[in-house]
Amino acid sequence: MSTPPHPVGDDDDLTVIRVDQFFPHPPAKVWRALTDPELLAQWQMPGSENFHLEVGHRYRMTSVPRPNTDFSGVVEVSVLGYDVERMLRVRWADADRADGADWTITWMLEQEGRGTRLFLVHEGFDPDDPAQSMARKIMDGGWRSHVMRSLGQTLERLR
Repeated sequence: MSTPPHPVGDDDDLTVIRVDQFFPHPPAKVWRALTDPELLAQWQMPGSENFHLEVGHRYRMTSVPRPNTDFSGVVEVSVLGYDVERMLRVRWADADRADGADWTITWMLEQEGRGTRLFLVHEGFDPDDPAQSMARKIMDGGWRSHVMRSLGQTLERLR
């Protein structure tokens, strides 16, 4: 068994969310679900269908505004980097608030048997900001439950 590409257990770091999820699908299939705009639209926020795998590409996603986290509901996304079937890094920033969220989301894929271990690292939370702390708490639960479940369902439907 190989070592994960990053520490996965440090829950004491309030600036980051780390998720480690196994999918019984090969990395090529998981990568496709992470980067194919038509598939992204099935499990991510509206607007993800405008994704293009190109460093510097920008697009917007929309969600429900959350005043308790100072989130406007509009996310400006920028592709920061990628390594095909291994890593995708994007920036998420609140499009309507200059003082709002500004996060880096990194997806890392590692083959494990016939499946894929998918690591998510969501960085940039300010633990001294009550709204950011609330956003981290909400998003931590959302990544682990709703998003990973929706991604898994998309993978199951994908041939």
